[in-house]
Amino acid sequence: MGKRLNVLGFMKASGDELHTFCGEGSVKADFVIESINTWRSGLTKPTVLVLDNARIHRSASLAAQLTTWQQQGLFIFFLPTYSLHLNRIERLWLKAKQRWLNPIDYESLASLRCALERIWSQFGQTYQINFN
Repeated sequence: MGKRLNVLGFMKASGDELHTFCGEGSVKADFVIESINTWRSGLTKPTVLVLDNARIHRSASLAAQLTTWQQQGLFIFFLPTYSLHLNRIERLWLKAKQRWLNPIDYESLASLRCALERIWSQFGQTYQINFN
């Protein structure tokens, strides 16, 4: 395929609601900030967003947004270093790659995007994950 499709997602702790943002190529801090702002615009009450310690999540441009987001009721909590097991969305990505995507979905960037859109649109109904 040669190209890369990245997915950034925000999932409720209950695992029953998912918001995803797709981008081609490498993910930059601007993409993460723009995605957070788009997702945040739909929030109606104070919310905590849990992020891992990926370098992009610790960028200077993202750090510059923290105060603004806090004033808007969005609080960022960073997981401890080396705590991948606490990052629920990583478990979701793994399940999508291992169980929900088929080899044929990887034939082209368009087919992969289509398969992912199908999965995300049916998340919580057809595609479910149990964190227990």
